[in-house]
Amino acid sequence: MEKFRKKPVVIEAVQFTGNNRNEIAKFINKQISLGEKYIIIPTLEGDMRADLGDWIIRGVNGEYYPCKPEIFEKTYEEVQE
Repeated sequence: MEKFRKKPVVIEAVQFTGNNRNEIAKFINKQISLGEKYIIIPTLEGDMRADLGDWIIRGVNGEYYPCKPEIFEKTYEEVQE
């Protein structure tokens, strides 16, 4: 078995706070479906649910997907420019 390390990649992301639906719709440049405490976003794998606190990530190929906060914190760190 071989071991691999994830390459460092800079991504853009917006955290869903419940008050920023318009910001997320603008970020992904598509319509989103709204629930009271969640949104549905279109992804390459089909529509996915993002709950309050989840991050919406734009991937390296321009794709979008939700990410739970615990996974986001373990995987990403803020880039200081």
